[in-house]
Amino acid sequence: MNTTGSDISGHGVPDPLAPARLGPLTLRNRLIKSATFEGMTPDALVTDELIEFHREHAAGGVAISTVAYCAISPEGRTDRHQIWMREEAVPGLRRLTDAIHAEGALAAAQLGHAGAVANSASNGAKALGPSVIPAPMGMSLTHKVAVEEIPTLRRTFADAARRAVDSGFDALEIHCGHNYLISSFLSPLLNRRRDAYGGSLVNRARLAREVLESVREAVGPQIAVWAKLNMYDGVGRPGPGRGPRPWRGFNVDEACETARLFEADGFLDAIEPTAGSSLLNPMYLFHGEAPRKAFAQAFSGVMKTGLQVGGPLFLKHYPYHDAYLLPLAQELRKSVGLPIILLGGITDRAGMELAMESGFEYVAMARSLLREPDLPRRILADPATRSRCVHCNLCMPTIYSQTRCPIRTGEVPDPLG
Repeated sequence: MNTTGSDISGHGVPDPLAPARLGPLTLRNRLIKSATFEGMTPDALVTDELIEFHREHAAGGVAISTVAYCAISPEGRTDRHQIWMREEAVPGLRRLTDAIHAEGALAAAQLGHAGAVANSASNGAKALGPSVIPAPMGMSLTHKVAVEEIPTLRRTFADAARRAVDSGFDALEIHCGHNYLISSFLSPLLNRRRDAYGGSLVNRARLAREVLESVREAVGPQIAVWAKLNMYDGVGRPGPGRGPRPWRGFNVDEACETARLFEADGFLDAIEPTAGSSLLNPMYLFHGEAPRKAFAQAFSGVMKTGLQVGGPLFLKHYPYHDAYLLPLAQELRKSVGLPIILLGGITDRAGMELAMESGFEYVAMARSLLREPDLPRRILADPATRSRCVHCNLCMPTIYSQTRCPIRTGEVPDPLG
C-alpha cells in the first residue's frame, strides 16, 4: 500500500492544515473527524439527521468524516438500532457520502463487530467472543467463536467492506479497539483459547490480521484502510505486562508488536491508536469528567440500577489534558513506519502542530467537533482559535438519543458563559 502520509510538497514538518496524502487519497488537510456513534439510525438505516450530522462536519473543514458505527452483521451491533452493512442500507449510505463529498470532504466508514459489547437481547442474536465471557448489555454470555466459524467472519467483513465501497466511501476504519470482537481476541484477559487464535500474541493477533487481509482483498488499492488499534485496555498496567497473564489486559508493548505485524503484512495505510474498553473501562479513552448520573439516566431497569451502584467502578475519572494519549502513541510511533493518526485531546492548532512535530501524520478530533463542527475552518482563519469543549463528557450518554453536545444545544449551561 501507499503509506507515505506525505505533504503534497513533501518537505519539512507537515502543516496540519495543508493538503496531504493518506494512502491513495489526497486530503485537503490532516484533520479527521473521528468515529463517534451518532445514535441517529432508529431503523438501522441512514436518516436525514445522520446525513446532516456528517454534512455539517464536512462543511466545518475536516478532511474526512468517519461514520460510526457500521456493524458487519446484525449480531455485531451494540443494539438493534445501529446500521449493519446490507444491501438495504446502500442507498441511504450513498446519499450520506454524496452529502459529505459535496462539502469537499471524504467519507470513511468504521467497520466492526461489537463482540461482547453487543446487546444480544436487543439484537435477538447471541453476542460473540473469543471465549465464553460476560456480555453485560444483554445480560448474557458470549458464544465462543469456533475456528470453523472464522472464515465466515472474514467473509462478512469483506462483504461489508465491498458494500461500503459501493456506497461511495473513500476509506475504511477497521475497529480493533475497545474490547470489541477483534480487540477481545487480542486481550490476554478476555481470550482464554488454546488453539491457533489464543495464547501467544501472534495467535491472538491472527484474527485481526486475517480480517485486514480479507478487507484489503475485497476493496483493492484505491480505498484507504486503517485500523483503530487499542494501545491499552485500561486494565492492569499500561506498560509492559507484569504478573500472571489473566490479570492484565492488552498493553502498549503488545500493541507495538501487533502494529509491527500489521505493517509487515502490508494491508494498511495507517493506524489510529486508541485506548480503553467499552466492556471494562470506557473512561480511559475519554479522560475528563465521568458523567455517571447522566449515564444512569440514559438507561432503565437493571442497567440503570447497575450504573447507579457501580458507576464509580465502571466510569472512572482520569484527569484531562490536551494530547493525553500522546505518550502511549509515541511508543507506537517508535515501533513502526506506518502513518499514524493521533487521537485524544486534539483541540487547537498547537495540539495539531505538536502531533506533527512528534512524528504523527494526521490527527483525529471528536468531542471538540461535537461542540463546534466548524472549529477547523475557524482555526484555519485564526490560528489562535481555542475550542469551547470543556470535556464534561455529557455528550457520551447522548449516543442513545442522537449524539450531540448538550452545551451546544442549550440543555445544560455553558460554563464558559
